[in-house]
Amino acid sequence: MTRRRDLILGSAAAAAAALCLPRLAAATDFPDHPIRLVVPFPPGGNLDFTARLLAPTMSRVLGQPIVVDNRAGAGGILGSEAVAHGRPDGYTLLVGSSGPLSLLPVTTPNLPFDPVRDFAPIGPAYRIPIVLLASRNLSANSLATFLELAKMRRGQLSAGSSGIGTGAHLAIELFNHGSGVQLLHVPYRGTGPAYSDLIAGTIDTLFDQLSNALPLHRDGRARILAVGSAERVPELPDVPTLREAGIVQPELSTTIGLLAPAGTPAAAVEALRAALAMALADGVVRERLESLGAEIATPDDVTPARYAALIQEELATSRAAVALPGVKLE
Repeated sequence: MTRRRDLILGSAAAAAAALCLPRLAAATDFPDHPIRLVVPFPPGGNLDFTARLLAPTMSRVLGQPIVVDNRAGAGGILGSEAVAHGRPDGYTLLVGSSGPLSLLPVTTPNLPFDPVRDFAPIGPAYRIPIVLLASRNLSANSLATFLELAKMRRGQLSAGSSGIGTGAHLAIELFNHGSGVQLLHVPYRGTGPAYSDLIAGTIDTLFDQLSNALPLHRDGRARILAVGSAERVPELPDVPTLREAGIVQPELSTTIGLLAPAGTPAAAVEALRAALAMALADGVVRERLESLGAEIATPDDVTPARYAALIQEELATSRAAVALPGVKLE
């Protein structure tokens, strides 16, 4: 995926192509009854928001209702397993994310599904980078000054995450390894308590998704010092990436996309992919996703092959992080 400034022409092309999509859906036997879109987390989070944002446009394109079904439990395992072992007919879909698809397969023994074997990717929707967010009580106001401070106070500065084995935890480990500093990992049970302690100055830094960190950065309650995306994000043009700083080379982002059970007919996958591409070209959908700091997939990237490649890339990053010396997952 490229950054948003490269998406304008692609979005226009997608919108033009979308005019043909209703005829495309009508030209096949799929779908002929409602589709279930499984969100493996409770209502209210980014995945639930995404499902309810995409479903109406996709439903109009496909000519059938899309019903959002929150199947929460076990960190996304229950809902993901339900789709992985569901009937491969295109009528049961998963809103996939990096947690169940590229983190849990590396950190959780005996996972009841395989992210590569058991799913048919439809296409990625967007990516949101992980960011390094610093307390306003910390004297550092840039990545460079933070690194200087962290090296002087090696082993004394703390970094919070939403829990052990999460993407944020592994980002901290990769940051420590690549920068030569030693931030003390403070795992929380979710992001809420972590943000409370960051704002209070109880912890020095926090690694989390850009969508959660942006409001605090904008109102001055905390400062984003670096982003984990491949390129700088438009919302923060002066904030460097971890890659350009030479700290972490893999992209540290959460990918959101749609998947069906493995073995779903190619015609159904293509109809769903085309509907997803049209939804992502919709102006209202784009505006809402961009408000999260999302890097929306270009029309050329909304493919099963691209999503499969992203899952493999993120699996490789997770494996590399877990293999670092001293990393503990319990």
